[in-house]
Amino acid sequence: MIIITGGAGFIGSNLLKALNDKNLNDILVVEELDRFEKKFNNLENMRFIDCIDKNKFLNELKSGSPKYKDIERIFHLGACSKTTEPDREYIMDTNLKYSQELLHFCANNNKSLIYASSASVYGESDNFSEIKDNESFLNHYAESKLLFDNYYRDNKHKIHSQVVGLRYFNVFGPMEDHKEGMASVIYHFSNQLKKSKKIRLFKGSHGYEDGEQRRDFVYVKDTIKVKEWFSSNDISGIFNVGTGLSRSFNDVANCVLNYYAEGEVEYINFPEGLESQYQAFTEASIDNLRQVGFTNEFMTLENSIKDYLSWLNDDKK
Repeated sequence: MIIITGGAGFIGSNLLKALNDKNLNDILVVEELDRFEKKFNNLENMRFIDCIDKNKFLNELKSGSPKYKDIERIFHLGACSKTTEPDREYIMDTNLKYSQELLHFCANNNKSLIYASSASVYGESDNFSEIKDNESFLNHYAESKLLFDNYYRDNKHKIHSQVVGLRYFNVFGPMEDHKEGMASVIYHFSNQLKKSKKIRLFKGSHGYEDGEQRRDFVYVKDTIKVKEWFSSNDISGIFNVGTGLSRSFNDVANCVLNYYAEGEVEYINFPEGLESQYQAFTEASIDNLRQVGFTNEFMTLENSIKDYLSWLNDDKK
């Protein structure tokens, strides 16, 4: 059995589809079921055993329920991903304490744990290699992710099963529309262009000209390839997942404009309070990922945006 927490979410549903495509269907989806959300539409036409509430799953896991004796690995992708969430206690319960409980189970039962960390743990740093000197946080979300990374590091010497933390950079791609405000800029640029024939970018900040702030944009399909590779290789550690090449928001906008062959860019001010929490530059160091043997090439920004926009505009998607 394979567990995917957050399996109805963006990366989780893409992982579920990839596993189904390999005829792997013995999968349990774990989600927050206290209310119906648009993300559950992502599970349509997917194959899995069941979708159960995250608290029920954790309680059964901790009680030693025999139905989980055949777990092969847990992909822990569930989290509060809202970077502007002000409720620190909620974020710590959801992102830190829950992750710690899953780590305890996997370590004590020799199960593989592959979990989602985040590039937000690099804060204002311009050095994005996986060492503590480069790490800090600008919001509670990043704090929760960094605290769990360090919790794993502090206990790594006691753990004999596989544990992999994947620090995602700016992931985009199919099945993210439920994220609304937290969806990728590619998704928002596409919608803006259809609505007003304009793409809105932030004015210059942090020493960058208008729209020239840079991020490492990585296609969700590439992040799945990384997870699949670690599933086949008994290697542990914390690794960046990005292309290793930053691109400007102007580059992204131009890819979208070229796809639709219409529109223009408009530069706007930052919303109040956002600029101080804003990462104006990210670029993954993927040296560690390469050194452990992951050799796949990442899709270019141009090709991945074209692929994604084709999916967004295909009624058969």
